[in-house]
Amino acid sequence: MSARAQVGIVLVSHSGPVAEAVADLARGLAAGGATAPVAAAGGTSAGGLGTSADMVAAAARSVDRGAGVALLVDLGSAVLTVKAMLAEGDELPDGSRLVDAPFVEGAVAALVTASAGGGLDAVEAAATEAYGYRKV
Repeated sequence: MSARAQVGIVLVSHSGPVAEAVADLARGLAAGGATAPVAAAGGTSAGGLGTSADMVAAAARSVDRGAGVALLVDLGSAVLTVKAMLAEGDELPDGSRLVDAPFVEGAVAALVTASAGGGLDAVEAAATEAYGYRKV
């Protein structure tokens, strides 16, 4: 991995405002320096609720820095959209991976880890560990 290679994060939600808000929250909580690239892919291109493969692909390309792209998703059809894109194999950058993690907590953990220089496996592990965060 080169000095500039960094894992990118894509947040796929059924809602554009939700994806943008979670990206902003993760950036804010990961602050203290430059953060890894993160992009929101929420809603449809017409601004409605849903998932757009074109928007997911564009977001993934925008954060690809050569070390992989971690895609975190919110609900069922977002999962199916990303799985279909990965199965097709030609819409997402090489090294793209669907990460099974809670959307908000996982996004923060993924971005913090990627910003610290963690590789794709470390980013996935950090995001997945967020399932264990207990609130009570």
